[in-house]
Amino acid sequence: MFPLQERLQKLEGRYQELEAMLASPEVMADTNQYNRYAKELSDLKDAVYLFRSFKKNQKESEDLETMLRQKHDKDFMELAEKELKSLRDKSDDLRARIEEALTEDDKDIGKDIIMEIRQGTGGLEAALFAADLYRMYSKYAERKGWSAEVMSSHPTDVGGFKEIVFGIKGKDVYKRLKFESGVHRVQRVPATEAQGRIHTSTATVAVLVEPEEVEFAIDAKDLRIDTYRSSGPGGQHMQKSDSAVRITHLPSGLVVACQDERSQLKNKNKAMRILRARLLDMKEQEEKKKIVQERKAQIGTGDRSEKIRTYNFPDRRITDHRINLTLFKMESILGGDLDELSAHLIRASEEKQHGS
Repeated sequence: MFPLQERLQKLEGRYQELEAMLASPEVMADTNQYNRYAKELSDLKDAVYLFRSFKKNQKESEDLETMLRQKHDKDFMELAEKELKSLRDKSDDLRARIEEALTEDDKDIGKDIIMEIRQGTGGLEAALFAADLYRMYSKYAERKGWSAEVMSSHPTDVGGFKEIVFGIKGKDVYKRLKFESGVHRVQRVPATEAQGRIHTSTATVAVLVEPEEVEFAIDAKDLRIDTYRSSGPGGQHMQKSDSAVRITHLPSGLVVACQDERSQLKNKNKAMRILRARLLDMKEQEEKKKIVQERKAQIGTGDRSEKIRTYNFPDRRITDHRINLTLFKMESILGGDLDELSAHLIRASEEKQHGS
């Protein structure tokens, strides 16, 4: 046995319980409940299958050891010893993969996310860069077969964004995008620059795990909900009704406003999703501050004010400062081809986690 075996046995029990529930007529009739259970089953699948392979491998090793104690044929013993070594190596590999699948840093690995992009320093150019980043992530989502949904936006007159909040759902969304949080810097000549001088602007990106309502409940008495008349691109068709919604979480002071939808109910639902994600993120950030020693697997400080990446247009290069990686693939990356960059970040995180 190894330290995680008791936990894995409980996960396998939960996996079997979920399989039974998903086959029941009551759950199949409730779409929301069915989807929630199916997602939980999918999140557990890798760890449970690895655990089952580990148990099967252990049984084969034990059986072979028993045979070795009973037989004394030289040729058989040589073959059996080789097979036993192979089984033990496989067992070590499976144990490492199981432990990796169950690390604390992977607790949110199967979750969907909400991304927030805001213009930083640089005025209009920063707002345009925020729009570039939104297009990059949207195109990446499209490439991966994920679904992306704008939840709130504050566009500028020239095509940029002061802020845009959007949700992304799909397989491995959090795993692929969790390292995008931080300050993104762009160096380029703005279209309005007559002298051809390079300007530096920034935009901030936040990646928030989107919790289920049952995972992170909010007490209704802690909320103040105001409605008002929409304005701008999102509300121009609803000037005669109060479709925009502003929700204030009284204990924390967090305020979320949504007006992009023509329906007040849809705006309220989106605002609640954003608020829930921000409150969960606030709670987790506070917990991290209590930890004196940084996690081994952490890439960078995780601070939202940390400059993580520079997009240099004159040289057509993108540099991620946390892992000292430079790629001369500006067009393809901004066009949504983030797999290589993401893979480098994931690999660096795994190497730090295992102390290599």
